[in-house]
Amino acid sequence: MIFDKRVSGVLLHPSSLPGKYGIGTLGAEAFRFVDWLCDSGQKIWQMLPLGPTDWSHSPYQAYSAFAGNPDLIDPDLLVSEGYLLPGQLDGTLEFPIDKINFKTMVPFREKLLRAAYKQFIIRNGFDTPEYHQFWDQHWWWLESWSLFDACRTHLPGTDWGEWEEPLKLHEEAALLAHYHKYHETVRFCRFLQYLFFRQWFALKNYANNKGISIFGDIPLYVSYNSSDVWSNQKLFLLDDKQRPNLVGGVPPDYFSKTGQLWGNPLFDWDKIQQQGYDWWMARIHFNLRMFDLVRIDHFRGLESFWAIPAGEKTAINGIWMKAKGDEMLQLLQHQIGSLPIVAEDLGLITEEVDQLRKKYNLPGMKVLQFAFSDGADNTHLPHNYRHDFVAYTGTHDNNTTNGWLQSIKKGEMLKVQAYLGIEQPDAWSLIRKAEESVAQLAIIPMQDILCLGAAARMNKPGTTKGNWIWRMDPSSMKKEYGERLLGLTRLFGRNL
Repeated sequence: MIFDKRVSGVLLHPSSLPGKYGIGTLGAEAFRFVDWLCDSGQKIWQMLPLGPTDWSHSPYQAYSAFAGNPDLIDPDLLVSEGYLLPGQLDGTLEFPIDKINFKTMVPFREKLLRAAYKQFIIRNGFDTPEYHQFWDQHWWWLESWSLFDACRTHLPGTDWGEWEEPLKLHEEAALLAHYHKYHETVRFCRFLQYLFFRQWFALKNYANNKGISIFGDIPLYVSYNSSDVWSNQKLFLLDDKQRPNLVGGVPPDYFSKTGQLWGNPLFDWDKIQQQGYDWWMARIHFNLRMFDLVRIDHFRGLESFWAIPAGEKTAINGIWMKAKGDEMLQLLQHQIGSLPIVAEDLGLITEEVDQLRKKYNLPGMKVLQFAFSDGADNTHLPHNYRHDFVAYTGTHDNNTTNGWLQSIKKGEMLKVQAYLGIEQPDAWSLIRKAEESVAQLAIIPMQDILCLGAAARMNKPGTTKGNWIWRMDPSSMKKEYGERLLGLTRLFGRNL
């Protein structure tokens, strides 16, 4: 097991933090949140993937499996580091407090980041020992990512599959030619990553020193329009035009009657095996340096995966194909020993998937919002838990718990009332159940702690509008919530 004692934590993506720059950042509010976690008796800060997002702004659809999201870079820290003058922040726009407006936030921040870059060049930043150390640690992915991002910037409206043939095929002469052509944009991209990781590890070190572990997230799949697929085309199931012939998703489930059609390219596990799982090993090791533990999203895809023919409108028509996750995890275990990994094992889980999780002693997930749809044998009911689970009231894909309680049908509500033994259940009554369960780790979404309704939902699977925009109103993080959470963690032995 990851933990040798009972602990609890909070799920909150950094983009949802308060702040005056249109989106949560890695700055003062993030440090303040760490302090709040510590004061509330929490040991874990769980967050979503931190990569640079595409047009959907979904953390699960990133342009890179390794790069950080420049949207999270904090402008105030750029002032304290000398990359911006205080006066350059005087024209800060009035952004909404409770949501992200990407249309206004992105160009505003772009202007600030380019101003910081000019100062970085004036200070010969690329020639400093700090940058050289950063480059020595990250060149192996940053070289390809920065060129991909530069080409993406200068070839708008296209994905890499539409680029000219030599560039599309990642031919060395074309790479060199475009590196020279877009040299300044490449350098700007590398500067942004330098800033991101500088700020990220300052935050992580602060959290670790306060006794808070950072819980990250690895999406199983990567986006087609990403530097990862572009620079590793042989590792994916692509046709002779370098387009996916099969795409990822899941068959009909709790979230959707037609399944979830993600559209991501699928791995060619035979080719990955032939290369010694190098790309996967690099990805996991990289994330275990960024985070103290990680969740593998859609873990069941490491045993077998739902393959949908490209061009399908839904995820209904597909076939199950075998993966080679067992061998990959065995290699990882040989390299690092005990695996600090949580398996996201929600949805249709077979005995083979469950055995794979247990073989490597990985905790699975249980979600209370899934617990009341049928009888007493429902595996999400706390009396059916074992210690090797992470208990949640809900996840980023669920409604908030108060929103869920307001939307469920009468029959399900009667089961909730009977199980909890109260007439008017609310988010905190479900939080109490998660905290008192035998699960070694309990994670509570911040929206539930704040007793928020459906308007604060982070994501609705199967939709592309109105997601990933929720932000926490700074006035809502009241001291009484932290004290109540501390009381529960002490009562149920999660703060020893």
